[in-house]
Amino acid sequence: MAFKGRLSNRRIAVFATMAVLLLALGWMRYTNAAALSGMPFKDMDWNEDGALTRSEVLQGFFTVTAVRTREGNRSCVDYRRRGSPDSIRVECRTETAP
Repeated sequence: MAFKGRLSNRRIAVFATMAVLLLALGWMRYTNAAALSGMPFKDMDWNEDGALTRSEVLQGFFTVTAVRTREGNRSCVDYRRRGSPDSIRVECRTETAP
């Protein structure tokens, strides 16, 4: 059986798509995107009008960041617009030691 030295166009397209997706996920993790912070989609109502829109979900990936802080047994996640020091929402929880 002879080995074909070139990759087919379909395989090149699949590899390129996978590379772009991995780079996008890495960038979102690096920038602390809110959508990768463990927040469910139903809680991404950023303007708190009671209706979740596709735009608000996309903001969770590209516009809103999640900044995690920990003080003793209390951990908080501060959701902010990218580049802004103002908080949109802060979620805190107190964890008990085992």
